[in-house]
Amino acid sequence: MNKKIDPENWKEKWKKYDWSKRDLNIGYWIVAFILLLMIQDWWAATQVEVVPYSEFEQALEQGRIADVLIGDKVITGRLKQKDASGKSTIAAARVEPDLAERLSRFNVPYARVVESTWLRDLLSWVLPTVIFFGVWFFLFRKFAEKQGMGGFMTIGKSRARVYVEAETGVTFDDVAGVDEAKEELKEIVDFLKNPKEYGRLGARVPRGILLVGPPGTGKTLLAKALAGQAGVPFFSISGAEFVEMFVGVGAARVRDLFEQARAKAPAIIFIDEIDALGRARGAFPGVGGHDEREQTLNQLLAELDGFDPSTGLVLLAATNRPEILDPALLRAGRFDRQVLVDRPDKTGRLAILKVHVKKVKLAQDADLEQIASLTTGFSGADLANLVNEAAVLATRRKAAAINLDDFTRAIERIVAGLEKKNRILNQEERKVVAYHEMGHALVALSLPGTDPVHKVSIIPRGIGALGYTIQRPTEDRYLMTREELENKIAVLLGGRAAEKLVFQRLSTGAADDLAKATDIARDMITRYGMDENLGYVAYEPQQQRFLDVPGLAQQGGFRISESTAQQIDEAIRATISRSFERAYGLLQRNRAVLERCAQTLLTRETLDETAIRELTQDLQS
Repeated sequence: MNKKIDPENWKEKWKKYDWSKRDLNIGYWIVAFILLLMIQDWWAATQVEVVPYSEFEQALEQGRIADVLIGDKVITGRLKQKDASGKSTIAAARVEPDLAERLSRFNVPYARVVESTWLRDLLSWVLPTVIFFGVWFFLFRKFAEKQGMGGFMTIGKSRARVYVEAETGVTFDDVAGVDEAKEELKEIVDFLKNPKEYGRLGARVPRGILLVGPPGTGKTLLAKALAGQAGVPFFSISGAEFVEMFVGVGAARVRDLFEQARAKAPAIIFIDEIDALGRARGAFPGVGGHDEREQTLNQLLAELDGFDPSTGLVLLAATNRPEILDPALLRAGRFDRQVLVDRPDKTGRLAILKVHVKKVKLAQDADLEQIASLTTGFSGADLANLVNEAAVLATRRKAAAINLDDFTRAIERIVAGLEKKNRILNQEERKVVAYHEMGHALVALSLPGTDPVHKVSIIPRGIGALGYTIQRPTEDRYLMTREELENKIAVLLGGRAAEKLVFQRLSTGAADDLAKATDIARDMITRYGMDENLGYVAYEPQQQRFLDVPGLAQQGGFRISESTAQQIDEAIRATISRSFERAYGLLQRNRAVLERCAQTLLTRETLDETAIRELTQDLQS
C-alpha cells in the first residue's frame, strides 16, 4: 500500500527546518566534488569518441568533419553526420604534421599515447609536504613526551587519573589520627549514596571542600578514602598538570575534566596541590602576572559557578599553603568548607602506628604508646616512614621481629640524620663535644618543666651534627609560659656554658643552639609581649597572610621607631644573657656531675635514659 505524500506538508517542513544546526563535515564536500568530476568525465565519454590520429586524418580526407578544435595535445572534430554509434564528435591525440605525413605513406594506422602525469605531479607537491610534517610531528611528539605533555592531539585533554572503588583500595578504616576530618567527610558519603534522603529538609552538599594541613598529614589519603567509602569514580589530578607552555591548554583541561566527571556522575573530583593553580591574582604587583595560570583559574571559577551539586559531583582540593589562594576561590558558593588535617596528637599517633604496624612483625617490648610519646610533631607520613625504617634496621641485623630499640634508632636517624662512622674526630674535639652535649642534658635535668632527656650521644650524625641530645616530651603542649621559654633557652645555651666553664674558650659547635635561642627570645619580645618595659605590644606579625589584603602582605614586620628597635635588641640580649648565666651557674654547682658524665660519655659514646639517671642521682637544681 503506497502512502500518499502531501506536497504542502513537505514545503512547510522544508521552511521550518533549521539548516544552521547541521554539522557539515568538510569530508562531505570533498566526496561530492570527486563525484562531480567522475560524472563529468562519464558524460564527456558518452558524447565523444576517441579514435587514432590516422582515423582522424581519414575522416578529414573523406570530408566527414565539419569543424576542428585544436588543443596542445588533443584535436577534436565535430562530424557533419553522426556515426554508427550515434556520436557526433571524435577526438584524437595530436601527432606532429611532418610525422603524420610520413606515416600516411605506408597506410598504417597510428596514434599518439597521452601519458597521464597528474598523479606524478600531485605527488611531487604532496609527498615532500607530508614528509616534512611527518618529521615535525614525530619530533614534536618526542618533545611533548619528555615535557610530560602527552600527544599533540591530547594537549587539551584532562590528565586526571580515574579510579573506581576497587582500584582505590582505601576506606576510612585505613585512615587514622584525623577523626575530626573524617567526621566532616562522612556526610559527603551519605549524600553520594542517598542524595534524596540528604536533601529531605532542603539542605545541599557543599560545592567544594578544601583540605588544609601541613605536608604528610594524609590529605590525599583522606580523599581516596572518601571515594573508596562512597564507591564512586575518583578523578585525581595535580594543580600543576593544568598549566602548560601553550596558552589556553589549562582552561581546556579544566573543561574536559568536568565534562568527564559529569559523564560518570556520581563522582569525586580531587585537585591536589591546588595552590599551583589557584594562587592569588595580583598578589605580587611588581613581579607581573601569569596569563596562562590566571586564565586556567578563571575557567575553574566559572566551572564552580555552574557546578550543580545535585548531579552527584563533589569537588575536593588539598593544599598546605591556604594563605596564598585567591579569595575568589575560597568564597562561599565555591569552596564552602575548609577541613583542617593537622598533625596528630599522641592519641592520633598511636592510632596511626597501629594501622602501619599491621604489615610488620613486632617484638613483645615494642610498646606503641611509648613510641607515640617519642614522636611528638611527627605527621602520618613521618610515622609510616618510621615503621619502615625500623623494619629495615631489624632486617639488617637479622632479627625475627622489630623491637623498641629499632624504633628508637629509627627516630634518631629521622631526627638527627644518618650516623657518620667514618667521620673521625680527634681527642680534643671529642672531649669538647662530650662536655657540650652533657651541658645540654644536665641543664635540662636541673630545670623544672623541661622535657626529660632520652639519649645523649657524641656519634656524628647528618651534615653538621657532631653530637646530639634527644629530649622526650611527656605530653603534647599547645601553650608555654615565659618561665618555660626561658628554661628552654637555658637548655639550648647549656652546651656553650659547659664549654666556657671547662675549657675557658668558645667553639663553633653552638652556632645552631644560638640561632634557636635567639629566635625564641625574639618571639618572646616582639610577638608574645613578654617584656615589661616594652609593654604588651606585638612588634612583628604572627603570620603573613595574603587573604586579608591581596598584594599587600607584610614583608618586614610592623613599622617601629629606631629607639624601639634598640630597646628590642637590648631586651633580646638581656634575655639571652640571663638564661646563659642560669645555665652557667647550674653547671658550676654540679661540676663534679658534669665531669663524671662527660668521661662516661667519652667511653661509651652513647648514654640512654637509664644510664643518665644513674649518673645524675646527686644532681642539684
